[in-house]
Amino acid sequence: MTSFASLGLPSSLFDVLSRQGITDPTPIQAATLPDSLAGRDVLGRGRTGSGKTYAFLLPVVARLAAERRTPRARAPRALILAPTRELVAQIEAAAAPLVKAAGLTTRTVFGGVGQKPQVDALQRGVDIVIACPGRLEDLIGQKHCTLADIEITVLDEADHMADLGFLPGVRRLLAATPKDSQRLLFSATLDKAIDALVKQFLTNPVTHQADSAQSPVSTMSHHVLHIERDQRVAILTDLASAPGRTVIFTRTKHGAKALARQLNRNDVPAVELHGNLSQNARTRNMDAFHSGEATALVATDIAARGIHVDDVALVVHADPPTEHKAYLHRSGRTARAGNDGTVVTLMTSDQVRDVRDLTKAAGIKPQTTRIEGAHHPILVTLAPGERTRPGAFEPVVVQPERRPAGEGTGTRKSRPGSRARKRQTGDGTTTAQRGQGSPKNGSATSGSARNGAPKQGGSQAAANKGGSTKPAGSGARRGGRGNGGGSAAGSAAGSAAGGGRPHSAASFSSGRR
Repeated sequence: MTSFASLGLPSSLFDVLSRQGITDPTPIQAATLPDSLAGRDVLGRGRTGSGKTYAFLLPVVARLAAERRTPRARAPRALILAPTRELVAQIEAAAAPLVKAAGLTTRTVFGGVGQKPQVDALQRGVDIVIACPGRLEDLIGQKHCTLADIEITVLDEADHMADLGFLPGVRRLLAATPKDSQRLLFSATLDKAIDALVKQFLTNPVTHQADSAQSPVSTMSHHVLHIERDQRVAILTDLASAPGRTVIFTRTKHGAKALARQLNRNDVPAVELHGNLSQNARTRNMDAFHSGEATALVATDIAARGIHVDDVALVVHADPPTEHKAYLHRSGRTARAGNDGTVVTLMTSDQVRDVRDLTKAAGIKPQTTRIEGAHHPILVTLAPGERTRPGAFEPVVVQPERRPAGEGTGTRKSRPGSRARKRQTGDGTTTAQRGQGSPKNGSATSGSARNGAPKQGGSQAAANKGGSTKPAGSGARRGGRGNGGGSAAGSAAGSAAGGGRPHSAASFSSGRR
């Protein structure tokens, strides 16, 4: 069997992976690492969840660590471009243990947050910049950054960059890097837009395709529920009330907001994720979903890529996507890292032809079931376990804390109208103790973060500083489905109570970042 050592990976980085339980490379890693570690330009195609993140992080860190050069002010040595803020944060989280072991530094650069921390970090000098194209171009235009010293550039989710209209900016950024620098391009699909980018910027690239362009995950089951429109909310409420985490996709931002509100009104703790949210709201909502405080995530296609929560057992297309690539990427939020997963598409009578064409183009043959009522037995088959509705998700509100004159000020967190009880501790902070009706059986432990970069391993509390989101955390629901996430004790208890599959205690699944 192929090993990381046989692929040429430095032993120091292999040791980091081993400590995380990652011992065997995935197919995309095994295919690309020999060439990328040798300094060649690489074009890699692998489906979502196939391990592309480590496929490019490992050669980036290995190359920079081998040269042991201190970066100049405002001149990073490596550039990783990604289409969304969430994906940038996920890449940074995956990179954290690798760069720490190598003695390197990273900085995320994206919009929606103040630029001063980003500018200050660039001024001090940083080895690796992980960025969205728009904000990085802004900082370059303001003379806060130059790409003249870039040794290796990575373009992640290149096809999604094209879908979002980012390619003109990507071309300008690639043109600003040295022509003789190494370039790695990773994409889930390869089309004409990507081909043009490859021809312009990659030199004699080696192409690796780890799986077919349309191969669905073998452990993923696909279902279509033929419903009446007025049954939609009741069916979604039932599915999301089952044990475990559920991601629900809608077509529009308004639809995501409205559906999240409806689920919360039905006592299913849900958060929304779409382009109309501020970065702070995105971070807060993703932290709540990672921790298990919210058990349903209602999102537009902004979450179809780059959201790594390894124990999502159910993905629901509340609105069928318009094209098959979106279907595959949405569905890829489940069945990650070798786990099982279920994908459900809700279809009304006027959508039958569109859904048939969609699934055919995606290369799948779903099981279709006609639903006459909101309590059909198929719902329990798709999302097994006891239904629970613990109450609406109520975000933390930070309020000024009153102190006696002369003792300064602080903050305290509260949840208006929640059942949580507060007690004052000796150092002036507050803690929340949930009542007997708390649905959470897994426990969450606090993790620290520097400049917003989450530390690895175990369950972690929210780190809003710097706008980075956390890797998959704890807080499994009673009887939680899927593997990964919650604490070992909490997950085992949840599995016994609800009949779901137990969670693993590991935050990351082996080699699937």
